[in-house]
Amino acid sequence: MCSWMNMARPYVILNAAMTLDGKIATVAGDSMISCGADLDRIHRLRARVDAVMIGVGTVLADNPSLTVRRTRGKNPVRIIVDSEARTPLTAKVLDGSAKTIIAVTNRAPKRRVKGLLETGTQVMACGSEKVCLPKLLEKLHARGVRKILLEGGSTLNWSMLRQGLVDELRIAIAPRIVGGTAARTLVGGNGFARISKSVKLELSSMKRVGEDLLLTYIVER
Repeated sequence: MCSWMNMARPYVILNAAMTLDGKIATVAGDSMISCGADLDRIHRLRARVDAVMIGVGTVLADNPSLTVRRTRGKNPVRIIVDSEARTPLTAKVLDGSAKTIIAVTNRAPKRRVKGLLETGTQVMACGSEKVCLPKLLEKLHARGVRKILLEGGSTLNWSMLRQGLVDELRIAIAPRIVGGTAARTLVGGNGFARISKSVKLELSSMKRVGEDLLLTYIVER
């Protein structure tokens, strides 16, 4: 884990939809969990932040646009955490509909970085082996990004939470159970060995959004 102390960084909201049993996708990769009302909420939230962040795994699995479509508003900057520059040149996040920044490492193949640059995408090197997330957030803050919506998969969610880079969580729980040991959960990674070391949250609000239950938590420091 890289070190980046006393930095100025954006406020980060982790937003996700999951089933009652904590899955953000089925064993087959189906992640269409949110109801229509919750999708509307997500798009309104996108319109109110400066940037939306995902990992390359989400790009490869879901090929999202990350734009504002179900409400009026400005598209946020799209931030893709992609250590090896694996984002396909045909990905929707490179379609030019919104500004996109790909965060890579120094070991990203030069030909792939060149291909990304040729699409008009900005490439930002942040780290040697894995993208240094604290460094990335500081660089984004220096560019005027003050609020980020994290729509990551379980791996990026874990990395951001483990490093203390999340300030708020908004979790929509769908009234469904899908099971599956291999199905992705809200947070993956190695996990904490002890409850005392885990991320502690304070419930801020809960309300019904369509058929889903929206829970909002603030991360305790």
